[in-house]
Amino acid sequence: MWYAQNPARRTHQLAGDAGVLLWTALWATAAVVTYRLACLLALPRALQQHSAPLPLVGGRVDNALRRIAAVVDAMDPVTVRTAVAVGAVALFVVPVGLVLNAWLPRRLRWIRQAGAARDLAASDDGRELLALRTLLRPLHEVALTASEIPDATPGSLAWGWRHGDPETLDALAEAELERLGLDFTPLGPPVQPGPVPASVPVPVPGPGVPPEAVSDEAASDGLVRPVPAQATEAVEADEASGGVGVSGGVTGPVG
Repeated sequence: MWYAQNPARRTHQLAGDAGVLLWTALWATAAVVTYRLACLLALPRALQQHSAPLPLVGGRVDNALRRIAAVVDAMDPVTVRTAVAVGAVALFVVPVGLVLNAWLPRRLRWIRQAGAARDLAASDDGRELLALRTLLRPLHEVALTASEIPDATPGSLAWGWRHGDPETLDALAEAELERLGLDFTPLGPPVQPGPVPASVPVPVPGPGVPPEAVSDEAASDGLVRPVPAQATEAVEADEASGGVGVSGGVTGPVG
């Protein structure tokens, strides 16, 4: 996120960015013009052939520049060009660097904070952090936030945050987002969990009923329950011995 959602804050940011770009362009132009003019002064022969006065300067300035060119004529051309290039770069870097040093950290810090706040505002837990951020601000800012909320005081805001009051949390989160120039979007009501279905009794095989039949019946009703292995082994043993198992471990002849 590069710009705020609030129109006034976004206009302020756009104006600041445009001002920095214009400042950079002006000093870049000044550095280029200065370099070319200095190179012209470093070539006295070309300046002497140019008998007409230099544009945008008066006669006195023109004469002074021609005297400087005459002095530079005795110097090494390579050294002169190097010095001119360094001077032109310094003319661009110093004023632009001062502005960027004051503007760029604040701009990047807002971008990081706005992106993090937008992500936190999408969840309940994140809004609690935004609300806490509002309460941790200086006391006069907390008092100002409380004055903008009906029937609220700094103490009631702290109490509401501590007890998880939804209205207080939303108000505090909205104040933090508004400070960053972001829009506040209320979350929907929490989804209430549905009623827990009553436990369905597990069919127990009675005397003379094979476990497979109970399992098939449960499967036809949509209730697939595993049959205990002990019950299966007991029935198989009873069938092998010619009897039917009875609850309590007593067996007897069939019929």
